[in-house]
Amino acid sequence: MRLQLVSALTMGLALAACDNSQPAKPTQSIAVRSAEQNALHKLDPMNLKIALRRAIYDSGQACATVTEAGYVQEYGNLSMWTASCKSGRQFAIFAGPDGTAQVRDCKTMADLKLPACVIRKQAAPPA
Repeated sequence: MRLQLVSALTMGLALAACDNSQPAKPTQSIAVRSAEQNALHKLDPMNLKIALRRAIYDSGQACATVTEAGYVQEYGNLSMWTASCKSGRQFAIFAGPDGTAQVRDCKTMADLKLPACVIRKQAAPPA
């Protein structure tokens, strides 16, 4: 009797382990954004150039005058911006949800498999 009970329990556990149902997938992604990321979207063109120039200088790069600046896209949880300098250099600035910025020379974007430095129209940040 005991052997039949153990056999039945073992068989039941084995069948329970064969469940082929797929785990539930999340239906909505969650975006973590900082006040700094949102503030960049609200700046007028002159102050945006100033903010991006400051990020470039803080990274150790040089850009005497920003001639053009704008939003590129969201990349992961980073907001990507670009700034063109009077010297001809162009930079990508990635603003993070922790208030930090990462600056890359746009010449290296393809090698790093990052989005191209193409300004899109000023757009509201994604929800």
